[in-house]
Amino acid sequence: MTPSTTPRTTVPATAGERWSPALWGLLFVLAGNMLIDALEVSVALVALPAVGADLALPVAHAQWVVSGFAAGFGGLLLFGSRLVTLLGRRPVYLAALLVFAAASVAGAVTDSEALLIGTRLVKGGCAALTAPTGLAIIIAVFPEGPARGRAVSVYSFFGAVGFSAGLLLSGLLTEVSWRWAFAFPAPVVLLLLAAGLRLIPHDAPDRDAAGRYGVPGALGLTGATLMLVYASVSVSAHGWQHPRTIGAFVLAVLLGAAYVRSELTAPKPLLNLGLLTQGPLVRSALGAAALNGSYLGLLLLSTLHLQQRAGWGPLETGLAFLPASAPLALTALHSGRVAARFGPARLIAAGAAAAPAGYLLYPRDTPSEVRYATDVLPTMLLLGAAFVLAFAALHLQATGSVPAPRQAEASGLYQTAVQLGAALMVGLTSALYPAGHGAALGLVTAVGLCGFLVALYGLLPRRSAQGATR
Repeated sequence: MTPSTTPRTTVPATAGERWSPALWGLLFVLAGNMLIDALEVSVALVALPAVGADLALPVAHAQWVVSGFAAGFGGLLLFGSRLVTLLGRRPVYLAALLVFAAASVAGAVTDSEALLIGTRLVKGGCAALTAPTGLAIIIAVFPEGPARGRAVSVYSFFGAVGFSAGLLLSGLLTEVSWRWAFAFPAPVVLLLLAAGLRLIPHDAPDRDAAGRYGVPGALGLTGATLMLVYASVSVSAHGWQHPRTIGAFVLAVLLGAAYVRSELTAPKPLLNLGLLTQGPLVRSALGAAALNGSYLGLLLLSTLHLQQRAGWGPLETGLAFLPASAPLALTALHSGRVAARFGPARLIAAGAAAAPAGYLLYPRDTPSEVRYATDVLPTMLLLGAAFVLAFAALHLQATGSVPAPRQAEASGLYQTAVQLGAALMVGLTSALYPAGHGAALGLVTAVGLCGFLVALYGLLPRRSAQGATR
């Protein structure tokens, strides 16, 4: 980069040189925003009962504060990558920060269910712009080798810490008001924006691809996800034969078909559908969607159980969930080396087995007196083990199964599956909740078991190949 295209204070790193304060500042701006993106889901989970009580929302409506963010994130992730290519990393990243802060304030002060859900969807879309773009900026500024590896490690560590941080912050703030839990990201993001204006380097957009934004594909995928969640919730409220339910399912199918058609006919599709022929990538995407989705479904049920039935406060609930999230944060810097040593497929299978085992241990009824050490803690410990073992291995298997030029695209597909799995499972779990805690927990367990079966299938070709050589 020339001085005319790079802010004066941020000069790209050179291999072997000590990082300047500006480079450290840039890294912490990017990593800090990654932390904010990661904690948005856990913040909403812990605050969910308080949101529902204050706005008189049933569970099926209140769950949108979680699933709406995940749907916006997953549905617009591939579109976000295209937008960054066409417009440049710096303007898209900075604009997303500003919109994210505004949506945080709007969601915190509103009494409108529609506006609250809308702000969550917008914040998810902003995260779809900033999370992958932050990594792209790191790759552009830090040279390949130890410097980039260290920067990516810091970035990933902040993302892993974010979920745990959200549990604690939301627990503390929701004790006062859930509105503070939704508002507190705004001043933090504005500080990151102020620093980013000076530290984030300029880059040249791809003018050759001008006009090919892929809007139909982005709208089709996001709309299909939202309609599937809405249809699932409508089943519990109105039944299978109600016009709302039928119409939502039909619209979801039509939007899904429109997405596929737009991708097949676009000169430059958001996603090369040929990637779907890569078995390890598809298995990783399905496995991660099952693991993340079932995990958030369980936390939704446990949040409702502990706060509404057992009378726990938000802070107690957040602390109760830490054994499930903290181990991943503590091991994040070493997870890549562990996966490389033992092989992703074996670790994925072990983690995918631990998750449903934890779900099976969670109480099927909802006792008003909870013995944490026996009723909740075993499940949380097994979930913590599942993520330590499988999550990094799933991403490594997804990106390592395709040629280097297509790894960014594979990562986008994988991350989309992670977020859409969360959106769909939170919606489905809340839809079954009125039928009983046990029924909803049964769905969570079944999805976890499906993830385990996918992981086992990933081991079969290796065993067959070994058998063929004997």
